Amino acid sequence: MEMFGEFFVEFMKPFFKTLVDILGYIVMGILKMFNVVTYIQVIKEYSKWFRGFSWILVIFTVLCLLAIVGLLFWGIYVLIKRRIKYKKNLHKQESLLDEVEKLNNDVARLKKENEKFLELSGEVEYDENGNIINKTPEGESRFFRLTRIDHEMENYVPPKMDDNMTLEQFCTNFMNYSASELKLYYKIDLIRLFIAAFASNRLIILQGISGTGKTSLAYALGQYLDNPSTIVAVQPSYRDRSELFGYFNEFTKRFNETELLEKMYEASFKPDIYISILDEMNIARVEYYFAEMLSILEMPRPEEWIINLVLTEWPNDPKKIVRGRFRIPNNMWYIGTINNDDSTFMITDKVYDRAMPINIDTKENAFQAPKTPKASISAAYFESLFEKAYKEHPMSVDILNKVKEMDDYLIKNFRISFGNRIARQMQEYVPAFVACGGKEITAVDYLIANKILRKLEQLNLSYIRDEIDGFISFLDKTFGKDEMVECKAYLQRLKKMA
Repeated sequence: MEMFGEFFVEFMKPFFKTLVDILGYIVMGILKMFNVVTYIQVIKEYSKWFRGFSWILVIFTVLCLLAIVGLLFWGIYVLIKRRIKYKKNLHKQESLLDEVEKLNNDVARLKKENEKFLELSGEVEYDENGNIINKTPEGESRFFRLTRIDHEMENYVPPKMDDNMTLEQFCTNFMNYSASELKLYYKIDLIRLFIAAFASNRLIILQGISGTGKTSLAYALGQYLDNPSTIVAVQPSYRDRSELFGYFNEFTKRFNETELLEKMYEASFKPDIYISILDEMNIARVEYYFAEMLSILEMPRPEEWIINLVLTEWPNDPKKIVRGRFRIPNNMWYIGTINNDDSTFMITDKVYDRAMPINIDTKENAFQAPKTPKASISAAYFESLFEKAYKEHPMSVDILNKVKEMDDYLIKNFRISFGNRIARQMQEYVPAFVACGGKEITAVDYLIANKILRKLEQLNLSYIRDEIDGFISFLDKTFGKDEMVECKAYLQRLKKMA
């Protein structure tokens, strides 16, 4: 260690010695440049040769030197002054930009508040004495649309449903109907992934690049079920549940009902399958406006899916709003479409864990399909098909053991785990996918890649880069080299990002 210290000193000495010499030369040069004694000695040495006019030239020479020195200092002063002025202007510009941004934010906030006020008061009409003339008349329901549905449903007779198809037939017919009637083309594998998701989650997320048919897929399903999907065009201003359900207007004493709430209320009367599309759902923060729904839909019993619409009960409220509360119907599913770009918010783990993501990254080429009629199937029968699949196609012991090994491997090497929620979703999703005509290992592969491995993105990719090859080898050894294609492709993409 002592020899290394001596080596280090000797090795670094030439560099620092030269650096000190350079600085010394610069300092000595400046001192010599401004050494007045040297200039006086030169004048004394030559003074004996000067006569009359020569002294005038000497004075002129001295003045020239002083002028050069003055110009030098003036140039340095100007440069420093300009630098200071530039920094001040830059700081001032940055301050102005910050102020402009603050003002823009204030304008946006005031605009939002103004829109909210106009929304609250826009339906209010006053007479010449300032009294509200369009206030809800006494005895009239504050829920106009929902009460109208009550009247429409008084003589409603549920139609006879054709509840006799299998999940595999449902997927094939849906694909053919979309192609033959709507000219929307999807691979059968994608259809199976999509339909199987209804077994495990009430919220399904269709994600991918723009233009691949995400909204169209959800729309096509509503058409195939002969019950058009409700499309909610999410706005950047969405911040709370009132954007979905509406709110009570204190001015008019009316409840401003949304189309989604109206469809929910209608669904509570009918046996049909209802689809609600949250189009571009991540253009606003999903965990803000959809937070209550995420919590409600997590509850195991549909009887617990309750939302509070108003604080008090009025005698003429709609039939299915009891003490201001409404039960979310269990025959409605919610499909969100998302684009991952700079204009949207990232979907958080809280949302992903409670949803089933389906990737749509390519467009299928047109193909010939037989003319296929719409399906007449009830939500109860639809769910019974999933229950049947759960009983007839439970996950095999072999696959369960391999998944357990994989979970242990992820915990040991990456500190991530499946969790009870995702484990439950897997045991519901995989049997449904098999009943739809797919392979068990394909469903396991897809779910793990999109629900578990995506959590690796939150880790330091450069830190786990060396672990990825080992994980791929583990997958090959445990599941087989030709299996777990989605997982291995995802890991390879992560490796390139690291």
